[in-house]
Amino acid sequence: MNLGIAGRKAIVCASSRGLGKACARALAEAGCEVVINGRDQQKLEAAAAELAIAGVRVIPVVADVATLEGQKALLAACPAPDILVNNNAGPPPRDFRELTRQQMIDGVVANMVVAIELIQKVIGPMTERKFGRIVNITSGSVKMPLAGLDLSSGARAGLTAFLAGVARTVADKNVTINNILPGAFDTDRLKSVLGNAAKQKGITVEEAAAARAATIPAKRFGQPDEFGAACAFLCSAQAGYITGQNLLIDGGVFNGAF
Repeated sequence: MNLGIAGRKAIVCASSRGLGKACARALAEAGCEVVINGRDQQKLEAAAAELAIAGVRVIPVVADVATLEGQKALLAACPAPDILVNNNAGPPPRDFRELTRQQMIDGVVANMVVAIELIQKVIGPMTERKFGRIVNITSGSVKMPLAGLDLSSGARAGLTAFLAGVARTVADKNVTINNILPGAFDTDRLKSVLGNAAKQKGITVEEAAAARAATIPAKRFGQPDEFGAACAFLCSAQAGYITGQNLLIDGGVFNGAF
């Protein structure tokens, strides 16, 4: 399918690896000029070289999107993006009783406030041009909270509720805002989680992975490129009638009809 976005400009946050990188790849393959972002210059430049093989311009920006300076650097590289993919790492698993006030504030900033700040900066030009696609990578835990990930779940759920109303105010300008909620995908983050689980249970990482996969109806982990393809479709010209929605991609883990 021709997604109808060749030549569009996109910013994809936290995209030197994992799901962010997969989204950047899919958009580059669709013909978009893509600004990718990360804090590790070496990893980011390697990702840019890899993604540029698609034949489009890929611009690496080393920055922490949680800071105003980092956001300024992103927008200096792409002042008027047609597409914004918000993504940021979540806080590590922790018993909620151990969270300090500063840790809670930092978690809300990283997984809620940053996305809102970036949207504030780009949505005006999008509405003026009558085209904009905003996708927020949140988490399956927004619909199915997990103990230990309470801060991540709460901040991302807050972002979801905040933008639900905003999405309806710009829909008539052909600007959409949607969220993708990933379940277990084969990324470095999942490998880290499985490594910790294996250590705690005294089993191998392979055994921990098999046990986790067995709990998923699809009996496997998602592949990042599957996620990227879904993101690219939500950014497509054909997706203009989809807004304010939460696309759960978890292999069937969430057991609900709605």
